[in-house]
Amino acid sequence: MATKVVMEALSPTMEEGRLVKWTKNEGDAVKSGEILAEIETDKAVMELVARGDGVLRKRLINEGDTAPVGQLIAIVAAADENIDELAGGAADAQAPKAEEPKAEAPAQERPRDARTSVPEDPAHSQGEASTPPQERDRRGHERFATASQGAALGAGDAEPGDRVRSSPLARKLASDRGVELGTVQGSGPGGRIVKRDIEQAATRPQLGAAAPVAQRAAAPVAERRISTEGDYQDIPLTQIRKTIVRRLAESIGPVPTFYLTAELDVERVAEMREAMIELGDQYKVSFNDIVLKAVATALQQHPEVNAHWLGDKMRYFNRVHVGMAVAVEDGLITPVIFDADRKGLADISREARELAKRARDRKLKPEEYTGATFSVSNLGMFGIDHFTAIINPPEAGILAVGSVEERVVAVDGAQAIRKRMNVTMSCDHRVIDGATGAKFLQTLRRLIENPLMLVY
Repeated sequence: MATKVVMEALSPTMEEGRLVKWTKNEGDAVKSGEILAEIETDKAVMELVARGDGVLRKRLINEGDTAPVGQLIAIVAAADENIDELAGGAADAQAPKAEEPKAEAPAQERPRDARTSVPEDPAHSQGEASTPPQERDRRGHERFATASQGAALGAGDAEPGDRVRSSPLARKLASDRGVELGTVQGSGPGGRIVKRDIEQAATRPQLGAAAPVAQRAAAPVAERRISTEGDYQDIPLTQIRKTIVRRLAESIGPVPTFYLTAELDVERVAEMREAMIELGDQYKVSFNDIVLKAVATALQQHPEVNAHWLGDKMRYFNRVHVGMAVAVEDGLITPVIFDADRKGLADISREARELAKRARDRKLKPEEYTGATFSVSNLGMFGIDHFTAIINPPEAGILAVGSVEERVVAVDGAQAIRKRMNVTMSCDHRVIDGATGAKFLQTLRRLIENPLMLVY
């Protein structure tokens, strides 16, 4: 039986993907699990694998083309199997339809361009612009769960755009309790997922959950190649840039943000780093590694900051997962150091370097860049002494870290040259009040200015 190869949701928030490279040619033998293509998602370049055995009979899109999640992009079948109906149906579905004369609809009712449309979703069709950011995140995760379930079941025969059948109450309960709909077996009519299924699933261990993304520059970034020929050059948006644009618009408009800035003395941090470097490369850590550890420790002491805004409630986390923004060629991505408060400086340093490298190589897996409870953005290595970072919803805060500079300050009534560093915390006022953020920065100051408290 022929297997339909569709554009899968390879990240929780992916709505369309760009085919970077086919790894199989038409006529090549294919086994289930083999890599068929490389797909650029909104976060990374991921591998699309075959869900059935046979021969790659037809490739329906070319390298460089973009397709919405759920669109048929290839057919795998036996060498002698007739696929004319499948291939013809796909061509008809992708062909532009003739325009019918009619009065122009209001802007909000105009149909989307076929190239950027997504599989029909009753909830999605209500309009992204009027939907709260946290609701869009939840819907993105449900679409990811739906596609993941289809892939896991080898759903080559499922129609593009199929969704997990579930009641509205079940979907809300799943979102509240962190249950992936794609992992739940429905007991309602026709296999529909109902409330009791979610309640039962919530008591069982779940597969790795996914959550949102943010920003930080960890090292020099490859510059985009812009041609010097002609008067100008138009560069199409990449999937990651499209996501950045949407996420920033979600944050800077709706989120009531205020900012707290502090200047920290990092003289002792510099002394500790030099002492550790003298002990050998295995003890070498950066200023940013120490900041990440200090932030994680402070978050553990201030759970009211380690929180998400979810619209009708606030979620406070007992575990600390710190996102570190990394600059990549097309923008920013935030790999996550999970349980950072429980890890030593050497572990954080090693993990941060590896994640930053994988981020720049576009090799991060979805579970490596989702799930942050708070984020850190550092531009100090670029000589920026002060800036404000944009909160990544539904997180309630992000810390912007500036450069380390020698400044003349008063110490015990006398002038002295000390290494100093500015930090600015962006706070979602719906979750964090002014005094709450100030207390968090007080703790962070104490940890940074007495770094031996971080070594235990």
